[in-house]
Amino acid sequence: KDYELRQYETAKWVSTVIRGESQKEAMRQGFWKLFHYIQGKNEKEMKMDMTVPVTCLVKSGCTDFKVSFFVPFEHQDSPPQPTDSDVFVEERKAAAIFVRSFGGFASPEKYAEEAEVLARALRNRGQPFHEDFFYTAGYDSPFKLFNRHNEVWYFKK
Repeated sequence: KDYELRQYETAKWVSTVIRGESQKEAMRQGFWKLFHYIQGKNEKEMKMDMTVPVTCLVKSGCTDFKVSFFVPFEHQDSPPQPTDSDVFVEERKAAAIFVRSFGGFASPEKYAEEAEVLARALRNRGQPFHEDFFYTAGYDSPFKLFNRHNEVWYFKK
């Protein structure tokens, strides 16, 4: 099967928007801003565990990239507020999401290619989805070499 349909519950994510950089550079900058947040750059100076996936919102024809970490379950009710003005906590509403998984090291080009494969499969099956944006989702540290797990997500209409 080329994809699966998942139901995600409402959840909080900590995010930052990087403007006018390449997707690769936006991911790098965004990752470090969010990593500093979980390392204590927040109002409670609280350290939190790193979670997966790390997502990146990619919008058609747009050079703004929103990079996000999932807020750990134990902090979902009241995540500490970021002290970096570029970092914010957002609540993503429950949603049905079409997911395509793939292995290897994912580049922006590879994510775009996999998103196109997913979009084509959804169109072929008459599945309505929001075509103007997709999320990339990475699950592994850059140091993991084998059995890597990456995903692209389209939201069901």
